[in-house]
Formats: sequence, C-alpha cells, structure tokens
Amino acid sequence: MHTWYRESFLKLWGFTKLGAKYTGHYTEEMGWVEKFMTRINDLGGQVKIEDQKGRTLVADPVEYVKEDLRIQEMGVSALRERMVQLKDDSTTYDLLKEYLVDEEEDLFWGQGAVKMIEMIGKQNWLMTQL
Repeated sequence: MHTWYRESFLKLWGFTKLGAKYTGHYTEEMGWVEKFMTRINDLGGQVKIEDQKGRTLVADPVEYVKEDLRIQEMGVSALRERMVQLKDDSTTYDLLKEYLVDEEEDLFWGQGAVKMIEMIGKQNWLMTQL
C-alpha cells in the first residue's frame, strides 16, 4: 500500500499517531531499499523492479497492525536466515545486520501494540492513536 494512501486512510479515520508511525516506517524502509540497491550495484548485480500482485486492503486499523506484525515476524525470520548465508561478505553482512536491528525494533513495536490492544481493548487502544 502506498504511503499516501495509508496515511490518508488513517488520518481520514482520525488516527494521526498511527498514520505518522506508518508514514515514518515507510520512509525509513525506502532508505533501506536505496542502501540495498546501491550494494547490489556495487557487487555488479542488476536491480530489477518486477510487477507484484496486490494484497487485499486491510481497512480496520487493529487488523492492519496485526497483519503488519505477521509480515514483520516472517521478515525478521528470513533476515536471520540470510545472515548465515552472508557471513563471508562482511560489507553486506554488516548492512543486513543494521537492517535486522531496525526490523526487530518494528517487530517489538507491533508485538507491544497487539499486547496493549489485548490488555486495554480495541476502542481504548484506538483512542491512544488519535
């Protein structure tokens, strides 16, 4: 989902804090994309942009956070596996290690948000995101 849509969707419903969180996350992710594209080019690789199948839009903010957490868990797991494969390429390993730290922070935020939702309830949590 494009940042402008995500931010607009969340702001439309009045969730300015949640919208700002995901807008910042998107901006941060695009910075990582640039770093990885540069590394691929440095190694003589070719960056390819391929058409991707769209995902179903998750309209409920709480379900969006839960889906984002599910994806984050899979991503962190995949990054940890790649770390082993890159042990002989110290530059790429270090870059991936920095990215993993960043992704783990996002994972911990999502886990905390879901726990908070379970503890205080959906409506109360949504109030904290206004």
